[in-house]
Amino acid sequence: MSVIPGAWRRTAAGAGLLATDGAIAPTIFAEMSALAMSTGAINLGQGFPDEDGPAAVLDAARAAISAGANQYPPGRGTPDLLAAISEHQRRFYGLEVDPGTEVIVTAGATEALTAALLALIDGPDDEVVVFEPYYDSYAAAVALAGAKLVTVPLRAPCFQPDLDQLAASVSDRTRVILVNDPHNPTGAVFGAEVLAEVVRLAERHDAIIVTDEVYEHLAFHAPHTPIATLPGAASRTLTISSAGKTFAATGWKIGWVHGPAALITAVLTVKQYLTYVNGAPFQPAVAVGLRLPDAYFTDAAATLARKHEVLGEGLRAAGFTVHAPQGGYFTVADATALGGADAAAFCSALPERAGVVAIPLTAFVAPAHRDDHAGLVRFAACKRIEVLEEAAARLRRLAG
Repeated sequence: MSVIPGAWRRTAAGAGLLATDGAIAPTIFAEMSALAMSTGAINLGQGFPDEDGPAAVLDAARAAISAGANQYPPGRGTPDLLAAISEHQRRFYGLEVDPGTEVIVTAGATEALTAALLALIDGPDDEVVVFEPYYDSYAAAVALAGAKLVTVPLRAPCFQPDLDQLAASVSDRTRVILVNDPHNPTGAVFGAEVLAEVVRLAERHDAIIVTDEVYEHLAFHAPHTPIATLPGAASRTLTISSAGKTFAATGWKIGWVHGPAALITAVLTVKQYLTYVNGAPFQPAVAVGLRLPDAYFTDAAATLARKHEVLGEGLRAAGFTVHAPQGGYFTVADATALGGADAAAFCSALPERAGVVAIPLTAFVAPAHRDDHAGLVRFAACKRIEVLEEAAARLRRLAG
């Protein structure tokens, strides 16, 4: 007998959470990370750094533990971190955020996103518009909220949406337009005309904009532009980010969401029944990180851009066609010339062929759309330079 009630079983199956036999389906990241361990391959699949973040942030966490910050923090987050988030948004973007009513600390950006969707979705007639490929938790969260996922395609090489297709995808049924910028998995940074069209459509159809901006400080060619800074956007936008990517502390799971007080209250109503609170000693440490000098943030982006260059050079030497990213952890490359027209099969064989693990881009799209991305593979560049150089040397085996 199943322990999953029927409605939840249907939701889980629709989100790809269940295998065909009803068991929990592992994510592509779990599968490929296990393959990396079993073969000794370099794991460029999952996006976590192999270096620690800034010493000042790590030292602050140790100090907080020693000082006794080991019990439940306040439900909204520690006052100092809430203040630091507000200061950060004013400092970098000119956004005024009330730390008492307009921001919540969450268990990473994933919880912020899930709590927002669960709070905002009213029923099965609601739609959530996302750009595809999309981070895999988006579809699961939309399904759990009981809404319909509507996708707008992003295609190589630029991975920018067609504005007519975007407009056709948004309707009066659209409850949320979900924007991930800089974008995972493609590495795209959306142009000003795309962001402006999102705001125009949200206003026209009275939709809420939810933004996933975890790579905000890892844009390579221009400063990040939050949608909330655009005219008319702040009153209908929930802005999500986290410390994991910015401070190379993905395991801490400290994220946040800010926006209009009424929307934040709705999100908090859900969030308090998910994790309730989390990461007490990490919250003061993240506050220290958000107040680091500008040079830290500039250097972090420049260092990652250099890592992408090393990875890209190695991929080109191996015979891939590389779509250079504009931001974030990941480089997308076309493996078709190397016999990788089926990216999933290519990635499954890659650890044995070359000693490197990557993720097929088809893992980030609906099954019906996988042919549009059939030969594309995602590689993580957030590793030490010497690891990327070794991966590049191994990949050159593919060139014969």
